[in-house]
Amino acid sequence: MEGPDKSGLSAFLASAPGARLVSSTIEVAALAALLLAAVASSRLWALAPAALAAGLLAWTWRGALRGGPVAVGKAVVPRVLLLAGAYLLGTVHGGVDPALAVGIAVAGLAVLSEAPLGMIARAAYPVTANLPGIGARPYRRPNTSRVVLVNGAAVLVALVCAFTDALGVIAAVVAVAALALSLFTVFQALTRARARRTSEANLSAALTAYEPAFVLHWTAPAGTAYQIAMWLPYLERLDRKFFVLVRGEANFNEAVALTKAPVVFRSRLEDMDDVVTPSMRAAFYVNTATKNNHLIRYTNLTHIQLNHGDSDKVPSHNPAFRIYDKNFVAGQAAIDRFAANGVSMPVEMFTVVGRPQVENVAVAAKPIASIANPRVLYAPTWAGFYADSNYSSLPFGYDIIKALVARGCSIVFRPHPYSRRSPVLNRECDRIQALLAEDRRVNGRPHVFGNQAEAKMSVTDCFNASDVLVSDVSSVVADYLYSEKPFAMVAVSTPATTFTDHFPLARVSYVIDAHGGRIQGLDAALDDLLGSDPLAATRQELKKYYLGDIPGERYAQRFLDEASRYL
Repeated sequence: MEGPDKSGLSAFLASAPGARLVSSTIEVAALAALLLAAVASSRLWALAPAALAAGLLAWTWRGALRGGPVAVGKAVVPRVLLLAGAYLLGTVHGGVDPALAVGIAVAGLAVLSEAPLGMIARAAYPVTANLPGIGARPYRRPNTSRVVLVNGAAVLVALVCAFTDALGVIAAVVAVAALALSLFTVFQALTRARARRTSEANLSAALTAYEPAFVLHWTAPAGTAYQIAMWLPYLERLDRKFFVLVRGEANFNEAVALTKAPVVFRSRLEDMDDVVTPSMRAAFYVNTATKNNHLIRYTNLTHIQLNHGDSDKVPSHNPAFRIYDKNFVAGQAAIDRFAANGVSMPVEMFTVVGRPQVENVAVAAKPIASIANPRVLYAPTWAGFYADSNYSSLPFGYDIIKALVARGCSIVFRPHPYSRRSPVLNRECDRIQALLAEDRRVNGRPHVFGNQAEAKMSVTDCFNASDVLVSDVSSVVADYLYSEKPFAMVAVSTPATTFTDHFPLARVSYVIDAHGGRIQGLDAALDDLLGSDPLAATRQELKKYYLGDIPGERYAQRFLDEASRYL
């Protein structure tokens, strides 16, 4: 990984100690509001600390305010203290409106109900979707975030009423609504927890009756659905029953959105016995996640690693690939990569199946020099999980795009989906998009970026919409090789002079040297990339080495035939 994405105060506040400090600060501020309200001669003395406490509460819920999840049952103490402060404030300064007192008490009950709600909600996780015999409709945990937000609103309304002598009935109405929502969500959680237990009790029998021939096992961080999205259409074309086994709840929701095949969520090692049925012959994997081991221990299955891309990156020759019975690879380059990096693997562990995902990639119809204003696809990778796999060219992307635009090129900008998770790379994405938007406004060039390039267009669409590619060490480059169009690679982790030694695909690439923190040789690389293209012939030869010597008209069929052998 490139290191922590955040730095300074924001990084500390995002850490566990920082979160505890924020929580403690909230409680101290709430106590200050309580004490000052009791001794002050004016409500104004209590206004500042109460406002601070309320503001910090809102800060802790900022994710929920943007529509994201928030942990139920957090910051209960400061909210109860704020309610006590509101009551004491009214008592000291002229008596509490009975309706306000009711509102404060009911709001307190709503806040205190969050702890049991959280326990019940954690037991209401989904088990399966689309599985005959259990039900086709998936269910999700109840929305506890809205409970926290409404309860927080009840606390703030009570404070406002106490400070301003407003009608206490307003606080009472809001509090009753908050408690009603809490109780409804508790009921909903109980219902879903009971349904979850029923689903688990029936799961093994339902899967056995379904008679799947194979399983696709997937566990990965949220937002990584592209790993299975690229393989699901081809697994479905095998025309055999299968299901997707996921190990995280976020993965469950993402998988359900991608397929009509059954999706099963099992998180623990001991849950595996319920999902391995007598009819199953094989298990497919798309990454080398640690939890893959939970299923690999079943020796009655053939375990086949598909991976989610082929490139010269360090993860592509990970020794972890040894634990699979078969590694389906795109071409001979993938096999040689292991040996070249000291990872000894018997040749019989590999099967060359090509990259079926490129079957619809159009092959170049004419030389790049004949295209007056070429369209360039800029598809940088992300920073990786570890320092040895940080190949991203995004920190240099702005200068590269600026140079391309100056040459009259239009741009398709499609960064790796994880780029937005890094503040540094996120800022670079924004800079590039701003540059393209301004050039499109001023010069009318048909740049494509944002949601259009990243969501509405597939990777293949982006390939076919471009004349050349600029990327870095990425599986995108190997896939683009199928088009026989020219491409440039940005050397970030290694000097350009030794780049091809570490990343052989660069032999047919025009290398832009960015090692050491600054770009070198950009103009020369772009001259060749957009002009004479001296590597054209060599690129066609290397295509077979990386993507398999497979006839184009039956390219995807090679994978289907090989996979069917194990079913």
